[in-house]
Amino acid sequence: IPGLDRTGSALQVGTVAGLRPEKNLTRLVRVFANASKDIDTRLVIVGTGPEREQILTEARAHGIENRVHLPGFLADPHRYVGLFDVFALSSDTEQFPISLVEAMAARLPAVCTAVGDIPEIVSRDNAPFIAPAGDEAALASHMRKLLLDAGLRRAVGAANRARVEQEFSKQRMVETYDRIYRSAIQSGMR
Repeated sequence: IPGLDRTGSALQVGTVAGLRPEKNLTRLVRVFANASKDIDTRLVIVGTGPEREQILTEARAHGIENRVHLPGFLADPHRYVGLFDVFALSSDTEQFPISLVEAMAARLPAVCTAVGDIPEIVSRDNAPFIAPAGDEAALASHMRKLLLDAGLRRAVGAANRARVEQEFSKQRMVETYDRIYRSAIQSGMR
């Protein structure tokens, strides 16, 4: 898959998102351009949508078009998300991004905007890498810090995996739904 091979030493910042305005992937390109100066890296944006040309235009404007890869839609994210070194979301709005949970399950640290449920999803160790919405300088700083420190990436990624196992596993979901349904049934009987 173009942009997803692990040959060479390049670190990979990646995301899985619809290429739509609310995902603000041109912001991600700018953040990546600033964060990755003098670091062997590439940005992989998996997804399709109407913003593809704007993303490529932004990459060209920053002179990083050869380091930005848009392979299009790829099914089964579990097959490739683990090839990223850092997961990133630059959205203006989110609810509960499944791609973030999938990245956390793959032991990745995440650099994201503090929108929707993102601050509540990530592990405590990952929380310092969540930036206020629109704060490109903070996002770039967080991304650079993770790119420069393999040990930090591993530690935050491990904490994210533990968080997924604790809070977002299938067993936990079944238990939570069971509790909600039982509560609703008991409330309706009164």
